[in-house]
Amino acid sequence: MDWSKLFEKASMYSRVIDHYIMDQLSLSPERLSNASLHIFKAGGKRLRPLITLLTARMLGGVEAESRAIPLASAIEAAHTFSLIHDDIMDGDEMRRGVPTTHVVYGEDWAILAGDLLHALSYRMIADGRERGLDGEHVYRALKVLAEAAIMISRGQAYDMMFEKTWDVGVSDYLNMVRLKTGALLEAAARIGSIAAGSGPEVERLMGEFGNYAGIAFQIRDDILGIIGDPKVTGKPIYNDLKRGKKTLLVIYTVKEAGRQEVAELIGPGAGDGDVEKAAKIIVESGALEYAEAVARAYVGRARDVLNRIPTVDNEAREILDMMLEYIIKREK
Repeated sequence: MDWSKLFEKASMYSRVIDHYIMDQLSLSPERLSNASLHIFKAGGKRLRPLITLLTARMLGGVEAESRAIPLASAIEAAHTFSLIHDDIMDGDEMRRGVPTTHVVYGEDWAILAGDLLHALSYRMIADGRERGLDGEHVYRALKVLAEAAIMISRGQAYDMMFEKTWDVGVSDYLNMVRLKTGALLEAAARIGSIAAGSGPEVERLMGEFGNYAGIAFQIRDDILGIIGDPKVTGKPIYNDLKRGKKTLLVIYTVKEAGRQEVAELIGPGAGDGDVEKAAKIIVESGALEYAEAVARAYVGRARDVLNRIPTVDNEAREILDMMLEYIIKREK
């Protein structure tokens, strides 16, 4: 598939978002600013602000797109905050091909950098008043982001709890990723609809679109954790297996394909040989095909929702639809 239109729009939006966030983080002390920008400067897909800006443009045209810039920046700041804290909790040492924030700056500075980004995300939404958003829309956007932060925290808690137990089924996994990953993509789409001045029903539908896309995104992430090229993904392979995470692939292999030995090969203390063997069994079990089918089903749901929503800008809708296909085919 030709991704050029998607990548061109993503590149354009990224420059706008990067400038906005870097301007907000031009503050002292310099070490705090640098720590906050460390992972951000390493790149990334900027998928979440892309959803916000495309949604605003699709529903409200160019003016809505302009109003959405501080809101989209807030979404990316919140996402970066969650990554920094997630890396600390998971003990991950690489992200986007560079050492993680806590490895470079230490855990104390990394926690503080995350806290700063979290606070800035709410201030950026409040700054939407300067772009023409009225008080009611700013209030709605703030509430959406706050709800997403609560959902992400709950999802992270489930993810951590699942590492310690095998009493986890497919429905438990899907609920966890709906919260941990889907929530912020849901918020990105809802906030974009708010910037466009859409009513509650369109906002709700765009939220469904974002959440379904987020679930598919996480499943693809789990797949790349087994078969991805670290040089492309920017993260070491098999990290999830070493943590004992109950991804959809692991749950399927152990509970559906009956390969119980995987349960003994993964988790804290597992060696490289153990997780390599576990990964081979996962591939042989058919788990990759199963996970890909589930991800595609969620993309189908997202596409069905998108097709039900009235559109002002058809190109923005086309790129959002293209993004869905990218989510389940990406290599990083």
